[in-house]
Amino acid sequence: MPSDGEPDIPPDEPEGVDLTDTDLYLNRELSELAFQRRVLHEALDDRNPLLERVRFLAIFTRNIDEFVMKRVGGLRQQIQAGVTETTADGRTPREQWREIHGELEPMLERQAACYDEVLRPALEEAGIEILEYDALAPKESREMREYFEESVLPTLTPLAFDPAHPFPFISNRSLSLAVLTRTDGDELTFTRIKIPPNRPRLVRVGDSSRYVLVEEIIRQNLDLLLPNVDIVDTALFRLTRNAEVRRNEEVAEDLIEMIEEVLEQRRFASVVRMEIESAAHPHIRETLQTELELDGREVYELEGPLDYREFASLTELDRPELKLSPWTPQPHPRLRSLRSSGLDGDGPDGGGDIFDAIREGDILLHHPYHDFDDTVQRFLSEAANDPDVLAVKAAIYRTASDSQVIQSLIEAAENGKQVAVMVELKARFDEQNNLEWVHRLEENGIHVAYGTLGLKTHTKTALVVREEGSGVNLYSHVGTGNYHSETAKGYVDLGLLTADRDVGQDLVTLFNSFTGPELDEQFRKLLVAPVTMRRELTRNIRREARHARAGRPATIVVKVNGLEDPELVQELYRASMAGVDVDLIVRDICRIRPGLDGVSENVSVHSVVGRFLEHSRIFYFENGARAARSADFDDPSEGGHPEYYIGSADWMTRNLDHRVEAVTPVEDPAVRRRLKFNLDLLLADNRKRWVMNPDGSYQQRHPTDGEPVIEAQAVLMDEARKAARTDGARSAPGANYDFDSEIFVGVGDAVEASEDGAEAGDPARVGCPAEAADATDPDDVAADGDVASDGDVAADGSHSADPLDRFDRYWYRPDSDTYEYAVRTPEGGRRYLKTKSGAVAALERLYE
Repeated sequence: MPSDGEPDIPPDEPEGVDLTDTDLYLNRELSELAFQRRVLHEALDDRNPLLERVRFLAIFTRNIDEFVMKRVGGLRQQIQAGVTETTADGRTPREQWREIHGELEPMLERQAACYDEVLRPALEEAGIEILEYDALAPKESREMREYFEESVLPTLTPLAFDPAHPFPFISNRSLSLAVLTRTDGDELTFTRIKIPPNRPRLVRVGDSSRYVLVEEIIRQNLDLLLPNVDIVDTALFRLTRNAEVRRNEEVAEDLIEMIEEVLEQRRFASVVRMEIESAAHPHIRETLQTELELDGREVYELEGPLDYREFASLTELDRPELKLSPWTPQPHPRLRSLRSSGLDGDGPDGGGDIFDAIREGDILLHHPYHDFDDTVQRFLSEAANDPDVLAVKAAIYRTASDSQVIQSLIEAAENGKQVAVMVELKARFDEQNNLEWVHRLEENGIHVAYGTLGLKTHTKTALVVREEGSGVNLYSHVGTGNYHSETAKGYVDLGLLTADRDVGQDLVTLFNSFTGPELDEQFRKLLVAPVTMRRELTRNIRREARHARAGRPATIVVKVNGLEDPELVQELYRASMAGVDVDLIVRDICRIRPGLDGVSENVSVHSVVGRFLEHSRIFYFENGARAARSADFDDPSEGGHPEYYIGSADWMTRNLDHRVEAVTPVEDPAVRRRLKFNLDLLLADNRKRWVMNPDGSYQQRHPTDGEPVIEAQAVLMDEARKAARTDGARSAPGANYDFDSEIFVGVGDAVEASEDGAEAGDPARVGCPAEAADATDPDDVAADGDVASDGDVAADGSHSADPLDRFDRYWYRPDSDTYEYAVRTPEGGRRYLKTKSGAVAALERLYE
């Protein structure tokens, strides 16, 4: 890996195209709003079950709240600071702020119409009514008044605004009722009543599936709260405050104290949006707008309940016919029969522990299809209780409030292991949770690092150091998602468990950097931001362009949450103009414009929005794989072998330059095969996939006449179920799907697909050169790779004690630069392994 800051492949500047032209770049903020439209579409799509649509109505509110707090709040700060610098798309902060408000209000109006005109009537038809208060029968009204008087009124605190009372503080995202009253004179008085968040928002009427909103109960019984006044008008309203509250780390004496101050300041940050009921009395609106110092464009007059987050509680109703089929994450087929190292009890077969399985070959974890507790949590729990484990290290960005991950780290320390934990205190909206975990870890004597000065640590990495017969071995987990058991049930993420020494040594270096004076710049295999990742990604893109200019097939496939970095966008434009096929699966923010004549005809942008949040990151570079036999690659680094990577980084400037991120290469052919299937499947989805137009708008893909419906997440759930029931650990994924794919696992399948049209992914050859599948019969290969005679005999005349000799008919040495051993499986496939211990472990599992 080059050690200097620039890639060793220079860029090829196109003629007649100015890659700094602002028209080539979509706006970051408007692109995110385009994603939120796709989220809202899930609530509007009548192909979804009714309560799933209600769930997305609530998700849309949460997403927009976060967008306004983070992005609109940040733009407002820039405007107030006089910032006029333009973004890659040529917009100033003020121009972006104006366009956002122009786009956002119609979206919120559409959400309100979706509720009032579509979902509410559909719920009523299904027997779930959300009633107006005046629709209650007299007896029901009396019961609601009693409920208000006994259970709600005591929690309320009316705050008047008049010469004797200052304007009240109104907390972020709280729902409030503004009440305008008049006493004996003509003076109007504004009073704010906070809708209590500790009372049910949807109040059940009797034992039925009929509900009244608690704010309506309060509104209709104000005479009990505010007696002896004339109530002129009422209006619901809701505020959103800026979350972009920061302090300079370099001048902060204590990072924990700084974070605590940031959390306090965020409570009182400036208001950046107000939602208010339409037709509110002018005095109410003017009072709020003036006192909160809001521009007219920051005030949204809307119909309906304003805040739909609590409507997600309806999904808990026992109405399975109105929901998607429930999903339970499945056991990983490679781990289900293992015993627990250092723990009581054996698995069904009592065969080995998790470390044996990892030595046998890399393990790809795919959440929420694989159970987090059975995989990641198991890895850490076994490490904590295994007497041979010397040390456990983990980087925590977000974790659950009742985290078993943290508990395992504490148990490891109690069991005498060296434990080091990197907890990122600056993880937005999780600062308080992480502060509490820091205190808990430190109370148990665990060394905790708080991050790297000036950077957020966003890596999803863990390392286990274990003493074994062969010496001290390193077991690594490199993932795309947080060590969070709850989000692992709803976020699509990947993780790699590996015993690769180089990856492990890189994690040793990375964790030492967290506690040392600065971030190391030398890594063997991992791409680490902000020191090597940008350079290596740029180099890989330029290498594909060089292959294309040389007349070789070239493909890049990238799956990320966001593609915002202008420099990488420029590199992808150059690659497209050179003839590289570029498929981008980008969940939300995407700056690149596909399909521009002379610039991006070879670029396609896709986005998948489904029941689970797509969160994994996969990078694929063909690297001359289809040309491997005909091309002369003297240096393997110049081409001939496809490359796969997974890790924590999106292709955004913040990830590449301002965060510590880790991405690992994926070399195991079985794991590559599953990544290939995942990418092929997402690109074939015709139910939840959207395709971007050159103007940045999206169109949802639909099956053509006679075309079967392919929903990627549903297929992956089905695959996980089948793998859990059968020997899915060794079966090729997606056997029932035949994709027209230009993604390849290894040289052999790429060349044969290119020359013969043969199906890629044949387990007998995937991942190794085609010649490996035709190597000397393993029955005739000895442990040293030579053709065997009647048997290897030791000096004393006895047969060799080498454990491989017991299985000499089931393994051989393949013709591969990467893998030292090939083990034949009972099903007729092969597993390729790098180490002798891995080969022995595989043979023992298969044949003992």
